[in-house]
Amino acid sequence: MNTADLNYPGSDLPALEVDLGLTKHGYTGNKDAYLRRLKRIEGQVRGIARMVEEDKYCIDILTQVAAATKALHAVSLGLVEEHIGHCVVGAASEPDPQARAEQIDAKVKEATDAIGRLLR
Repeated sequence: MNTADLNYPGSDLPALEVDLGLTKHGYTGNKDAYLRRLKRIEGQVRGIARMVEEDKYCIDILTQVAAATKALHAVSLGLVEEHIGHCVVGAASEPDPQARAEQIDAKVKEATDAIGRLLR
């Protein structure tokens, strides 16, 4: 398998794994890492709900909400980078120049639309 693997600082999620068409989605090779991260975030959110149930101090709750939000952003950025590294690169390997240009445009638009949703 032809891959390039770089890690996000302070994260177990890879920044980029380019898999030239050997998996269905760009993140598939890192699915377990994403699932571990999402389960940790799920635990954080349950902890926040427990804090509200226990009438904890509002600033402490907000601190935990910020931490969970940051963790979700890290997952989101990883998925965007996986999309670019896999789907856009895959589109660039299309042999027909016109089809290649159309596929690249479509995949880049998907990525920029997703980034726009993340920034809202």
